[in-house]
Amino acid sequence: MLREATTDDVNLMLSWRNQETNRQVSKTSHEITAAEHAAWWSRVRTDPTRQVLVYVHDGLPSGVVTFFDLGLAGPRTGSWGFYLDADGLADRGATLPAWLAVMRAAVDHAFDTLELDRLDGEVLAHNTVVRQMNRRFRFVEGTPRQQVHDGREITVIPISLARENRRRR
Repeated sequence: MLREATTDDVNLMLSWRNQETNRQVSKTSHEITAAEHAAWWSRVRTDPTRQVLVYVHDGLPSGVVTFFDLGLAGPRTGSWGFYLDADGLADRGATLPAWLAVMRAAVDHAFDTLELDRLDGEVLAHNTVVRQMNRRFRFVEGTPRQQVHDGREITVIPISLARENRRRR
């Protein structure tokens, strides 16, 4: 289940984002400071082109899904990303079920609630597990791009999913 993020979620979101597992597969790999996170939250909570949702698994907040660059006029497009409470889910033995469920919930939200025609995102080339999961959900990879973030060179692969290619349950 996805619900709107609130100010009460800010510290929890920061703790998840700073988990080593999440930093290793993110463009921004440094530990996010409280001030950086507060500035981000201040910007996103009032931006009509963004939406921040908390993923709830088995009744517990367990991750964050962000939608951004929402173009809701003309071709309805948007980008997305997510991260989970990797440590907490691993401790509960719930990583894979939560991962499948958050992706399903995010894709459903993008196409059924936001009514997007295309959902875009990015994945780091070395994140082969996520790339495989993206393919399972019928995301198509674009041309990889070399970028430098936090002093490291990374390969970023754009992904997209068109409404008509979405996997239906």
